[in-house]
Amino acid sequence: MDATTKPLRIPPDMATYAEKHDIFELFQTLVRSLVVDKPADPIQYLIDMLKRENTDVPRVMLLGPPASGKRTIAKKLCEQIGTIHITASNILKDDSDLSRAALEYTEKNQEIPQDLWIKLIQQRLSKADCVRRGWVLEAIPKTREEALCLQEAGIAPEHVVMLQAPESVLIERSLGKRIDPVTGDVYHVAFMRPESAEVAQRLERPQSLISEDVIYRQLQGFHREAHALQRTYKNCLKIVDADQAHVDVFAQVLTFILSRHRSSAPYTPRILLLGPPGSGRSLQARFIAQKYGLVNICCGELLKAVAADESSMGELIKPFLESGRRVPDSMVLQILTERLSRLDCTTRGWVLHGFPQDLEQAEALQESKFSPNRVVFLEMTDGVAVEGLTLGAIDPVTGERYHSLHNQLQHRLRESEAEVQKKLQQYWRHVEALQAFYPQAVRVRADQDPHTVFECLESTLVDRLPKVLPDRA
Repeated sequence: MDATTKPLRIPPDMATYAEKHDIFELFQTLVRSLVVDKPADPIQYLIDMLKRENTDVPRVMLLGPPASGKRTIAKKLCEQIGTIHITASNILKDDSDLSRAALEYTEKNQEIPQDLWIKLIQQRLSKADCVRRGWVLEAIPKTREEALCLQEAGIAPEHVVMLQAPESVLIERSLGKRIDPVTGDVYHVAFMRPESAEVAQRLERPQSLISEDVIYRQLQGFHREAHALQRTYKNCLKIVDADQAHVDVFAQVLTFILSRHRSSAPYTPRILLLGPPGSGRSLQARFIAQKYGLVNICCGELLKAVAADESSMGELIKPFLESGRRVPDSMVLQILTERLSRLDCTTRGWVLHGFPQDLEQAEALQESKFSPNRVVFLEMTDGVAVEGLTLGAIDPVTGERYHSLHNQLQHRLRESEAEVQKKLQQYWRHVEALQAFYPQAVRVRADQDPHTVFECLESTLVDRLPKVLPDRA
């Protein structure tokens, strides 16, 4: 390379495009699948993978002791996210040479050999529906040995959920189990009764009644393997307390399934903070910038700095700032995009506040190819915002905002309640459109201690955005 030439700079919009479309994760998926499956024709194999509608489909294992609610959660989960529900029984119903061989063992009350069982699972998960839509394995694997065999066969889940509950609760549930003979759904006489009176009338006891001693031995068998299974899947495992309303259990499971694990992809934070006046955007932006080394960009301060530097653009916007009029969006966007395109912003990332203030500005920012990859709405009631601004004060040295009831400072803010109310009305006039424009934005309560707000906000910045549920309409 010629040392006298300028180094090649990657345009900022290339990184934006790669993050938006998960290009790095796509390459990881392709390489992982290639290494696991070892196809005879790798190029054609990759082409076929790229032709699929989605390579990032759910791959879930749902584990737990008897009567912990696995069947109910698995069925509801598959209905919600459109995946295929896989159980030991429906694997054996597959009309194939492998399933017929396995049935010969079950008819003789013999255990299916491990290698045959793994091949059966492989066969089912390789079918088009599972490849295209993903899968939920219910109560598979049962042992660490089985889990390791699945790993060797290339069957690796993205998420593993293990349900847990006290033994007394599980025993009571097992004894009170009822089954709908029409749908096969499982209910309980006390914990989870059907909403329909018609379904409630046709519920039946399981054909094989199990004694409390047998249930206890089954639970002990599960507990012997549970810890080893947790170690096997520790990097993608969530343990959920099943001793609560099943709707709450399902909500926790669904949230976890839709979450995405940390990525090793190159990531440049582009954070946008929105919120009403007095919600603490400037303070939170400073916290974020200091901790993560980002460039802190306040649009209002940026405009003042440009107006003071005697540049041609500064001379153009100075009359607007001096008269209190709104600077035209085209000028603001030109100044802002020039700042965001500088090397410090493109390499370190940025946190922006004070822009956009309405839908038109948000659309213009996105069209400029400087769209944020994290958006946070700081939420606060008007009463708290008015109190914070009208009873506030500014440190004359640092510019920090304080509350006059708690801090003694010389310079009070010159904002009347009427002025604050006017600003709040302006914010609320546009917030609904902005929230619709940024559907994956996170909302954080700002009427808390600033460090508590920062902790809540920070947790939304370090993790990947959750998956969006497919449209089931």
